[in-house]
Amino acid sequence: MNVFFSAEYVDTEIGFDTTRKAAAIAASLHERPIPGVVLIEPRPADRGDLLTVHEAAYVDAVLTGKPLERATSNQLPGWDDGLAKAVLASTGGVRDAALHALSTGAIAGSLSSGLHHAHVDHGSGYCTCNGLVVAARAAISAGAQRVLILDLDAHCGGGTASLIESIEQVEQIDVSVDPFDTYESRSDVRLSMATASDYLEVIGRELERIVEPMAIDLVLYNAGMDPHEGAGGVTGIDARMLARRELMVFDWATGWSLPVAWVLAGGYTDGNERASISMSELVDLHRLTIAAAAKASAEPAATSASTSASTSASTNDEVRPDRS
Repeated sequence: MNVFFSAEYVDTEIGFDTTRKAAAIAASLHERPIPGVVLIEPRPADRGDLLTVHEAAYVDAVLTGKPLERATSNQLPGWDDGLAKAVLASTGGVRDAALHALSTGAIAGSLSSGLHHAHVDHGSGYCTCNGLVVAARAAISAGAQRVLILDLDAHCGGGTASLIESIEQVEQIDVSVDPFDTYESRSDVRLSMATASDYLEVIGRELERIVEPMAIDLVLYNAGMDPHEGAGGVTGIDARMLARRELMVFDWATGWSLPVAWVLAGGYTDGNERASISMSELVDLHRLTIAAAAKASAEPAATSASTSASTSASTNDEVRPDRS
């Protein structure tokens, strides 16, 4: 399984979990390899890639730091040349993971984060550029007719929802535990709020509600670990529950033989006022995604969705986000 990472993802003086944890996860993969995982350096995104999603004035602010107020609308504590390079490298990783998954029918990933809150003309919530939508655009250009963004970050993906409204081929399923960046569901996006007691049930139900999943060309999976009770989430969601979530997602995807490109998304350490875990503990949480994806990559695809059906809640209310 190709996992995209470059040292430029974190080559910035802006110290924060979003701009640091990818290096710690990459180091853990060297020290404690997960069978089948190969780290690949992506081609950095360029200004043109960002312009497929964001307006020029905002892109130029991100790349130059001017005006500073706009360049730091992501709410990170400052800007430097390294941050601009980090954003381009990380966005390129999401794009390359998506294109690899699409072209091979496989599962791929990128150690990218800080994506789904970015809007057309500003960043937000530690997210600078929306690599999910950049990757979706690139996949469509490569021939994809239907792209699903599955967002299981703790927070709502309002930035993504705003950006895909005009893209007919893209839909979003979003299960959140925190209302930050909330938005109204519509025909192409569906937001569900969950609690610790029904978290896995809600995710399973939402996967089951997707109509004609076999017609999906690519799944972009925003695999946040911030629902965890110590990583910025809610009491009652622990590592065991998140491990089950990851197996559920990849069982569902392989059950329908769907290509998947996953990214890290949220997850925070005790430097954040809402978190209490160490970086090593956060690394282990993100490794749950990598391990589940690698396991799914190594197993033959199922001929039906029976596996996913056994791990998720059933419903008769089948509604695919679409515009019909």
